[in-house]
Amino acid sequence: MVANKVAVLLAAYNGEKYLQEQINSILEQRAVNLTIYISLDRSADSSLAVLQDFVDANDNVKLLDYGDRFGSAGQNFFHLINTVNVEEFDYVAFADQDDIWDSSKLSEAIGLLVKTGSAGYSSNVMAFWDNGRQELIKKSSPQAEFDYLFESPGPGCTFVFTKKLYKSIQHNVTVNYSQISQLWLHDWFCYSLSRFEGFKWIIDRRPLMKYRQHSTNEVGANSGVMSFFKRVKTMFDGSGLNYVEQQANFIGQQQCLPIVYLAQGRVGFFKLALISYKLRRKPSHKLFCSIFFLFMVIKGRTSTQTHLGKQQ
Repeated sequence: MVANKVAVLLAAYNGEKYLQEQINSILEQRAVNLTIYISLDRSADSSLAVLQDFVDANDNVKLLDYGDRFGSAGQNFFHLINTVNVEEFDYVAFADQDDIWDSSKLSEAIGLLVKTGSAGYSSNVMAFWDNGRQELIKKSSPQAEFDYLFESPGPGCTFVFTKKLYKSIQHNVTVNYSQISQLWLHDWFCYSLSRFEGFKWIIDRRPLMKYRQHSTNEVGANSGVMSFFKRVKTMFDGSGLNYVEQQANFIGQQQCLPIVYLAQGRVGFFKLALISYKLRRKPSHKLFCSIFFLFMVIKGRTSTQTHLGKQQ
C-alpha cells in the first residue's frame, strides 16, 4: 500500500529548548510519507540554528524564509497556510513547536478520517508539565449545532485535514489575507469555517500526543482554577464576544442564528441563554453560557473593544 503524503505545518518562536524533541517525534511517524514546513517567527534564541541543522540533515524538512515578525502563533500559522503549496499531498496537519507526538499519531488520525467519512480531525490530548504532572484534556464531548461559532474542537496541534477541506481553508485565508490580522486563533477559525461550509469533523477520544504546558503557552490546556478565571475574564470584559463577532464577520456567518442574536442587545442575550445548550459541547460550558448571557440581559454588554494580535 502506498503511504499517504502528509504536509505538516509547524509554527515556531523562541523554541530552542523543545524543537528537537518535537521534530524528531514527527519524523518518527509510521505509515506516512511526510514533509515538515516550518515558519520561524523572528526569535531571540538559537531556534534558527536548531532548525537549520534539521533542514541540512533531512530532505523532508523545509524552512520558510526567515526574518518576519508575526506577533502570535495564530498569525504565524496563517502565514504558513497562505504560503505552503500542498497540491502534492493527501492530508495536511498542524504542529506546535514543543509537544511530543506518538509515532502513530498521523496514521491513526487518517484512519479515523477514512473510517468516519470526515474531512477534519482533532483529538483529546495528554497535557504534561516539566514537574512530571500529567492530565487528560478532554475535548471530545458531542458536537453541538453552533459550537463552532464559540470554540475550537481541541488544540490546533492535533488537527489533520483532508486535502479538499484544507484547500477550502487555504482559499479563504489567501483571498482575505490582507485582513487576516482581524482573527485571533487559527485552530478555532479552521474549525468554524469547516463546520460552516458543511464539512464533517471528528473529535478523537484518544490522546495521541503529549501537549506540553509551560509559562509561554499562548492558550494552553485550559485546565485548572487560574485558567477558568482567565476564560471568565475574557467573557466578561467583552473581548470574548468580540472574538466571536470578528471571526463570524470574516467568514461570512452573519446570518447564523447566534450571531444575529448578538446584534439584538438584551433581547438577543436572552435568546442566547435559551439556546446555550447549542453553543458549546461540554455540559459545564453550556451552563456557564446560560448564566453569562442571563447576566448580560441584566447588565448589558461591558465592552466593545476588540483585543486581537496577542503576542507569543
